[in-house]
Amino acid sequence: MIKKLTPVLIVDAIEPVLPFWTALGFSATATVPHGDALGFVLLVRDGIEIMYQSRASVAEDNAAALEGAGRCALFVEVSDLDELSLSGPFLAERRKTFYGSTETIVRDPAGNVVTFAEFA
Repeated sequence: MIKKLTPVLIVDAIEPVLPFWTALGFSATATVPHGDALGFVLLVRDGIEIMYQSRASVAEDNAAALEGAGRCALFVEVSDLDELSLSGPFLAERRKTFYGSTETIVRDPAGNVVTFAEFA
């Protein structure tokens, strides 16, 4: 039985994405260095987790995992869009959707698409 799902996003560098998530209230609870930079980080807020691992770290650990690896898109349901501290680039400002959410879409500093959606 599946008990938990945590995305692991593979990026060129972890450091540029940290301010994006800390502005949303996430904290780094585990980090693993890789050379002079971070190779891995676990970010947590209210029981929600997201992980980032650097391409260099993945390549050293399991290079086959990089074959075909690309960017990721995340869909994050929130209770109130107005409580978020979001910075662009914005791919879609606040909008209503046909499936009943109000959402905004941004690109994190690593190039991943993150949709934040509030349902009435």
